[in-house]
Amino acid sequence: MSEENVVYIGNKPVMNYVLAVVTQMNSGVPEVMLKARGRAISRAVDVAEIVRNRFMTDLEVGSIDICTEEMTSREGSNSNVSAIEIQLCKTN
Repeated sequence: MSEENVVYIGNKPVMNYVLAVVTQMNSGVPEVMLKARGRAISRAVDVAEIVRNRFMTDLEVGSIDICTEEMTSREGSNSNVSAIEIQLCKTN
């Protein structure tokens, strides 16, 4: 999967990410990957559900991958951060 098919979820409003996913799908991309870490995980799930239920009902969840990433802070200490990847695919 190329880097253009990935939407990184952060602190922006949910509808900004919904618009990004719908725009990519309408441009002919067959699948989009949502990626989020930490507190943005719930926002990524919201984006996937809003896109599937309100805007593009022909999408389905392809795969969901969860993992833990080790982050190093500016002070040098390490902490574990949860991460999620949600794949949205067009159905034929």
